[in-house]
Amino acid sequence: MSDKTLEFGIDGMMCGACVARVEKKLRKVEGVHDASVNLATERARVTLDDSAADVSAVFAAVEGAGYTPVAEETEFRVDGMTCGACVSRVEKKLSRLDGVIEATVNLTTERARVRYLPAQVDRDAMFAVVEKAGYTPVSLDAPGNQDTVGDEDSDAAQLKRSLRLAALFTIPLFVIAMAHMVPGVASAMNAVAPPIAWTILELVLATPVQFYAGWRFYQLGWGELKHAAPGMNSLVMIGSNAAYFYSLVALIAPAIFPAGSAHTYFDAAGMIVTLILLGRYLEALARGRTSQAVQGLMKLQSKTARVQRDGEWREIDVGDVARGDRVAIRPGERVPVDGTVVDGESYVDESMISGEPVPVAKQCDAEVIGGTVNGDGVLEIEATGVGGDTVLAGIIRMVEEAQGEKPAIQAVADRIAGVFVPIVMAVSAVTFVGWLIFGPSPALALAFVSAVSVLLIACPCAMGLATPTAIMVGTGRGASMGVLFRRGTALEQLARVDTVVLDKTGTLTEGAPSLTELETMAGFERDDVLRMAAAVEAVSEHPIGRAIVKAAEADGANVPEARDFATHTGQGVEAVVDDRTVQIGAARFMENLGIDHAPLADRAKALAEAARTPLYVAIDGQLAALLAVADPARPEAADMVAALHERGVEVAMLTGDNEATARAIATELGIDRVVAGVMPQAKADEIKRLQGDDRIVAFVGDGINDAPALTQAEVGIAVGSGTDIAIEAGDVVLMRADLSGVVNALALAARTMRTIRINFGWAYGYNVLLIPLAAGVFYPLTGWLLNPAIAAAAMSVSSIFVLTNSLRLRRFTAVLAPVATRSDSTEPARSGPGDVSRAA
Repeated sequence: MSDKTLEFGIDGMMCGACVARVEKKLRKVEGVHDASVNLATERARVTLDDSAADVSAVFAAVEGAGYTPVAEETEFRVDGMTCGACVSRVEKKLSRLDGVIEATVNLTTERARVRYLPAQVDRDAMFAVVEKAGYTPVSLDAPGNQDTVGDEDSDAAQLKRSLRLAALFTIPLFVIAMAHMVPGVASAMNAVAPPIAWTILELVLATPVQFYAGWRFYQLGWGELKHAAPGMNSLVMIGSNAAYFYSLVALIAPAIFPAGSAHTYFDAAGMIVTLILLGRYLEALARGRTSQAVQGLMKLQSKTARVQRDGEWREIDVGDVARGDRVAIRPGERVPVDGTVVDGESYVDESMISGEPVPVAKQCDAEVIGGTVNGDGVLEIEATGVGGDTVLAGIIRMVEEAQGEKPAIQAVADRIAGVFVPIVMAVSAVTFVGWLIFGPSPALALAFVSAVSVLLIACPCAMGLATPTAIMVGTGRGASMGVLFRRGTALEQLARVDTVVLDKTGTLTEGAPSLTELETMAGFERDDVLRMAAAVEAVSEHPIGRAIVKAAEADGANVPEARDFATHTGQGVEAVVDDRTVQIGAARFMENLGIDHAPLADRAKALAEAARTPLYVAIDGQLAALLAVADPARPEAADMVAALHERGVEVAMLTGDNEATARAIATELGIDRVVAGVMPQAKADEIKRLQGDDRIVAFVGDGINDAPALTQAEVGIAVGSGTDIAIEAGDVVLMRADLSGVVNALALAARTMRTIRINFGWAYGYNVLLIPLAAGVFYPLTGWLLNPAIAAAAMSVSSIFVLTNSLRLRRFTAVLAPVATRSDSTEPARSGPGDVSRAA
């Protein structure tokens, strides 16, 4: 048994204990003989059985130890794939390369995505194995290959030319063949020319169809057979050639055939090629439509920008804009890059990002997003995001990555498709032999027709298209609705979710609380307490802190500077103001400090029951005041909860806020379960506890404090707004701060998975059920025997059904409409690093 060695980097190790932990985990992986980790070089060397090698298990072991294995990812196009068997073959060849961790191939996008170890394998080696498998790898960096729109149009244009030529000859070929079956017409034709002349004319018409219009099937089919990996093209090539050459021999040397078997099938040969070309052409058109969402986003990108260089304005290619450049945007123009306004005022239509139809006011220091449309004013911006770093580029990248991912259901389908074609060829051979032995006269002709029909009707095209087309259309439709799926697999998980857990502050609530009460103890003045509390909170970025600062500013208070600011995670904050120690936080913070908060405890309880968040203020170790802030629930929150209940989904709320306040909000919104007083780092543990009760959980949060919980849940839904859509922790990102997107994401996922199941039911059921008909199983009882041309048409119908069924997802409409448009001034404030200092 041969061994192989893996070498890769590991990030995050700090000491010898880290090394020991990683080595221990690696040695437990099945097939691993030895593992050596070097802390200085941050590299691991693993020796394992070549036959039992599972690189992904090795990486999973490193991740399980709490560290990050270093790998790279590459993507390239693969031309020549036509069915699920092709996908399975390419994936298998790539996965067998030393150093390849994972290879995923998508039939619809014709893309391969490979995660690999750069020290052991490079892209040249990947390209070589793809070529050896009979396909053509194409770098996406090559000129003209970045735009998938052009590729689809080019493929459709080539098929259209081949189809036109094939139809030009096949239509008269079909008319001649069918006319012989009409008694009156047949005699008239025989009067014009003998039957042999008409048969020769059929040969003349079928030949250019077979060898010119159908040349692609020879190229691809021969490549498949040469590599002992037959696929759809092999079946079409064998089937059409069998019909053509059987007919040719029957025409030239009919005497060698048993009596009654010397039939010609030139019309079937021509029809097979033409009908399959028609099916492929319709597939190319439909596949182009499945990627319209990405194409539409790409069209939003400006081609040029007006940039100030050397003191003058120049029109340059948008790709040449550099970060820090000053860019001018005239009225009605698209913003070419992300930037910050440095001069001018205008309104900008950001509906392509936020979905909100009302233009947003922009003035000095405001952020603008590339692809949005400027209104009537002139703006000058400083470029902050260019090229692949813009928000729009990030959205396109997310959608493309989600479309390229393969859910578990498709991986199984591709494995089945990989063995399906050889099985079909075996069934065809058995059918031929069975008819020769047991069939009635003319047995040879019947055996030939049945065997060719089996080959043609069982092509696994529909199986390979069933999932990727639905994923592409579903994720594209989601993007147009403001729901970004960062992973295609999230659709599959989201469709199974039975529990939705939501963060409170900034997710269920507006995230922009206001100060409602400030009650002081004897000996403390309200204005002084507010001024000092605002000084402490000015350092914090938490929404509650901003509410206190805003209230002080509204009172005209002169807020001093604080020093020695410190946060106490999940409890409160403290700082020194005017040489006095000021501490602000929840009741547990006061208890930990040893400060008696009993005089204000009853009032705090009452405020909490009224959905206020009470906070105590202590100055120099003495209880000084009780203040309360109110953070109203989002206007769409109650409707979202009701809609989730209608779908049979349980709704829970996780918050660091106190129990009474949390319950008040939950009662108002109709939430089923409340877990209050949870520290930010403990939210993931609560998710894990729910999962232990066999719940499939989706967590909804703002993507900042909530990253661990978003990652722990089966599906993490991050609520974004405009510029922060690239939240890394979420599997799904809502581009607008509107909870209706949660319901719509679940509904879209369920509809997409239902579409995939229908596609598979059709693809497998249709093919499997029609194989017996094609083989002639019903012939003894009914006299039914399938003509090869009809079999070819039936195969094309199967693929076209799958594609059109997937395209129906483009008509998916929102289950819960977004709330009425709010002005940008009421947009919820995004929480920042100070978030962890609060119980809420």
